[in-house]
Amino acid sequence: MNQPANKMATRPVFPLLMSMALPPMFSMLLSSLYNIVDSMFVARYNADALTAVSLAFPLQNFALAVSVGAGVGISSYIARRLGEGDTEAVNSAVSHGLLLSLIHYLLFVLIGFFAAGPFLSLFTDSQKIRALGEEYLFIVLVGCIGQQVQIAIEKMLQATGNMVWPMLMQALGCVVNIILDPIMIFGLFGFPELGIAGAAIATVIGQLAAMLLSFFALYQARGQLHLTRPRLHLRREIVGEIYNVGAPTILMNSLGSVLVTGLNSLLMGFSETAVSVFGIYYRLQTFAFMPVSGLTQGALPIMAYNYGSRSRSRVLACLRDGLFVSFGILAGCCLLFALLPAPLLGLFGANEEMLAIGVPALRLLALSYLPAALGFCIPTLFQAVGRGRSSLVIFLLRQFLITLPLAWLLAGPFGLTGIWLSFLAAESVAALAALVMLARLLRADPILHAENPAA
Repeated sequence: MNQPANKMATRPVFPLLMSMALPPMFSMLLSSLYNIVDSMFVARYNADALTAVSLAFPLQNFALAVSVGAGVGISSYIARRLGEGDTEAVNSAVSHGLLLSLIHYLLFVLIGFFAAGPFLSLFTDSQKIRALGEEYLFIVLVGCIGQQVQIAIEKMLQATGNMVWPMLMQALGCVVNIILDPIMIFGLFGFPELGIAGAAIATVIGQLAAMLLSFFALYQARGQLHLTRPRLHLRREIVGEIYNVGAPTILMNSLGSVLVTGLNSLLMGFSETAVSVFGIYYRLQTFAFMPVSGLTQGALPIMAYNYGSRSRSRVLACLRDGLFVSFGILAGCCLLFALLPAPLLGLFGANEEMLAIGVPALRLLALSYLPAALGFCIPTLFQAVGRGRSSLVIFLLRQFLITLPLAWLLAGPFGLTGIWLSFLAAESVAALAALVMLARLLRADPILHAENPAA
């Protein structure tokens, strides 16, 4: 077996988890920085531009959700086959991942051409905001080929235990974007002032740069992941296994877009400032959630590999250590949001109205971070063992079945406060449900059952 496979089977779990999680955590932090800096530049260019980007976010996030969800399905499939020693299946999954990423890209080209305008018309009557949003969405969706392909390759590499190349890919894309943002938005160094279109173009160029590096990384990993021409076709059984985990994950991540879409519609009934505050919060929360997401990226291949090799103790040790680290990160971010809401909002040039809405919003929303550790880590275990539908249930509770209906219900009597409290309620219920489903899995699964002789 190759060295990455050996380390997932033999190295102590906590050092292994941190060695595999720190690179994606770092890259996700860079991604968080990009999102925040991007919004900061847009906010300083034009207040309407910030509202337009906030309204455009659900469709942009949907493209990311599809790429990440499919990538998780590919990663889980490859890691399990590595644990079983099935090299042929691993290599076939590489070509499947690339072909599926191209199919996904064509879907978003169609959305960029035909759906961006009608989507934005659902939320605003302002011709200016709608025009800005359409301009931004068209560029980022029609140009998302880099995002789709790069994330597919990133997940393939993570499945082998290689976390450094994915980190470098993410870092390159983020750095390119951050450098180009002010140049293209404001027209620096003799470059024409492109405004919101400049932000979108910078995003696409950053994604393309990351994609080019990803192909180089895939070539470097040819000893473990190999692409050959005879495998450039889709096999129903492999596609089925990829989407068994990937499709629920796509749906889970897409629920964030549904949630933001519904809440934007609700918030527009209060003011455009409320929409902007929520847009700012969604970018600030990436400082909390992105590192935890990076941690789960490191944990998933460890769990999947050891599940494939029937090592119950290592699977559960990875879950335990992941929960410990995740709770520490989220508790720290909760404290930061509670103590420094005004300075955080000040990064986006917040005026008095925005501070009046945003300060209590950040403090209430931060409370939902405490139970969220369970909602992140336990579904990762479900994904690792091929039970994507179980993780779907948790995310449905977090982002659809409770948050949005409760926000609409509480907005009447409690106003904006009721909307923010719905997040805490959803995360708490989802955490309890995750614990119940975990207990059932541990009783029913033949590998994870306590009486498993391989434990």
